[in-house]
Amino acid sequence: MMRRRRPLRRAAVVGGVAAVAHHAGTKSAQAQAAEQSQNQQIADLQAQQQYAPPPPAPAPAAPAAAPVDVVGELTSLKGLLDAGVLTQEEFDAQKQKILAAS
Repeated sequence: MMRRRRPLRRAAVVGGVAAVAHHAGTKSAQAQAAEQSQNQQIADLQAQQQYAPPPPAPAPAAPAAAPVDVVGELTSLKGLLDAGVLTQEEFDAQKQKILAAS
């Protein structure tokens, strides 16, 4: 009776190994197919980007008048007046120009 079990045991082991190998081969083939599909999709997207028309160039903006920083200009003039670089009359004349421009 012992002889009968051994061949069955060997067949089970060999069959089990074959099933594992088959499963691993199937998974490997599926992974390769998925990778090829993904590579094809990437190649298609790159081809689309290569032949896509370039985006339109932005229209050149017209130069706008530089905004006058009234507070900053008046502050710097006041600093010059306090330092003695400007007289009161010069300060008043420059102040009127700045206020007229704004």
